[in-house]
Amino acid sequence: MQESSEQPGFYKLSMAERLKLVQRLAGLSDEEAKTLSSTGGLPGELADRMIENVIGGITMPMGVATNFLINGKDYLVPMAIEEPSVVAAASNSAKMARGKGGFHVTNTGPVMIGQIQTVDVRDPFRARMDLLLHKDEILAKANEQDPMLVSLGGGAKDLNVKVLSSIKGPMVIAELIVNTGDAMGANAVNTMTEAVAPIVERVTGGKVYLRIISNLADRRLIRVSATFDKEAIGGEAAVEGVVYAYAFAEADPYRCSTHNKGIMNGVIAVAIACGQDIRALEAGAHTYATKHGGYKPLSTWEKNQDGDLVGTLEMPMAVGLVGGAARTHPAAKAAIKILGVKTAIELAEVMGAVGLAQNFAALRALAAEGIQKGHMKLHSRNIAISAGATGKQIDEVADKMVQEKKVRFDRAKELVEQYSR
Repeated sequence: MQESSEQPGFYKLSMAERLKLVQRLAGLSDEEAKTLSSTGGLPGELADRMIENVIGGITMPMGVATNFLINGKDYLVPMAIEEPSVVAAASNSAKMARGKGGFHVTNTGPVMIGQIQTVDVRDPFRARMDLLLHKDEILAKANEQDPMLVSLGGGAKDLNVKVLSSIKGPMVIAELIVNTGDAMGANAVNTMTEAVAPIVERVTGGKVYLRIISNLADRRLIRVSATFDKEAIGGEAAVEGVVYAYAFAEADPYRCSTHNKGIMNGVIAVAIACGQDIRALEAGAHTYATKHGGYKPLSTWEKNQDGDLVGTLEMPMAVGLVGGAARTHPAAKAAIKILGVKTAIELAEVMGAVGLAQNFAALRALAAEGIQKGHMKLHSRNIAISAGATGKQIDEVADKMVQEKKVRFDRAKELVEQYSR
């Protein structure tokens, strides 16, 4: 870009005017600008009100994973993701799990934590006790902020106070324990923490700085289990392979990072489809993976007395059906309707089951023929398209590359030219 990125009044322009300006500044072609102007299933007027400085939208494929049986109930699961093989793998895993009853999920309820940071406290441990003595006043003030949530059985339920040592000296941290009901809860919890801050300052004599929700939702857990019949998944060797793959992840953080990424492939794909805060989910999951010191797998895999494979998963799952994109984005609302969930807890349970299913699929593939065989077969179509293949040519080029075991852009380019003659 030759000109300055400082563009006064950019936010005041219409969506079309912003795009036209960006097109000129970035040297976009008319075709590129036209592509950006599309907002998919989201009306432009609505998009322009969801975030700032909107110029258009970007869409990704949404597929539907089949075969899921969760707590005795069948689900079609919408998944939005750009990575090939994820939806197919989840569907296949769910089919294998059905033989032993599918996925069984429990939860600890929709409880979030809001933190109020207080510094410059003369007697921090005495201040901690004083805050706890004022718990009823603090909770009452917090619950005044959201009477609707309270009327539905939610609201601030408890107060925890801790003293932290830091590079800036001791800090007194008051934590509101809030049942957020069917909301993810960020707005409600943040409003509550801001409302009680003056009380905290009065009681402690200190200075309040941060008043914010924590994305380590360790009081909002889902716990998933599933048993896979050894014969259904390829016999004793397949069971041993998955268990050894888990043992590798448990012993080594470099492997564990990819192990947990496989779980999040499923979780985040459902989250995107259903309009959830994927940054909060990722932050909470990976922080929770360190709870025992070091970075560990969120799932476990073992062999039971019958020789079958048993998988379990425990992780935080802060999701909501009230507020946010889940209520405003038309495609997210449609995805939630496809899924058929009625509460945030049910949504969290489904997402956990998909995470465990996706994890199993990846480990089984890794321990058997390797991850690339199935993945590259699907990825080959993307390579073919990027090389210029269209229509029937896409499958022809993709199939040839897979047959040759040369799934590369340069080979795809050669094949496109060959088939175009």
